[in-house]
Amino acid sequence: MADMIEKPGLDGVIAAAKQAPGRGLPPVHLWHPDHCGEIDIVIKRDGRWIHEGSPIGREALVRLFSTVLRKDPDGFHLVTPVEKLRITVEDAPFIAVRVDREGGDLMFLTNVGDEVTAGPDNPIRVEAGPGGEPRPYVHVRRGLEALISRPVFYELVEMGEERQTPDGPTLGVESGGAWFPLAPPEAHRP
Repeated sequence: MADMIEKPGLDGVIAAAKQAPGRGLPPVHLWHPDHCGEIDIVIKRDGRWIHEGSPIGREALVRLFSTVLRKDPDGFHLVTPVEKLRITVEDAPFIAVRVDREGGDLMFLTNVGDEVTAGPDNPIRVEAGPGGEPRPYVHVRRGLEALISRPVFYELVEMGEERQTPDGPTLGVESGGAWFPLAPPEAHRP
């Protein structure tokens, strides 16, 4: 792990991420460096960050890297003002590990410490995975999503209410003044 930090590409990524004050995020959307290549980092479906085949065990380093992650049309990248390094993301880059209802809002917490309120700017979406199982996501920031963990999704279903839609009765949740379906119409019926 120590040798990973000494590699030139990662030095720049770490330095750029550390420039953000507090838990603030660096302005990666304003940085437009040339593509510098790829780095052997994979974000697994379960949220683990892997570098050169080994898990990145330092949670603080994963959180630091997550602050300079950006999704571009050509994939996911760790971005600094002078470097853009492509990484592999197997599904969503983050996992929503907690949800709380605060008034009319659903507040999510991700595995990298992001807090996000679901609403028009951060929608919840559910798509069908292999075998028809639901794959729920919440938008976190600038095109980056969190896969909603199974226990958190079960909590959302418990909070859900049925509404009439043009396609029939549908189970969903409301947050931030928006309503999000959790299943296709009638799919939640026994």
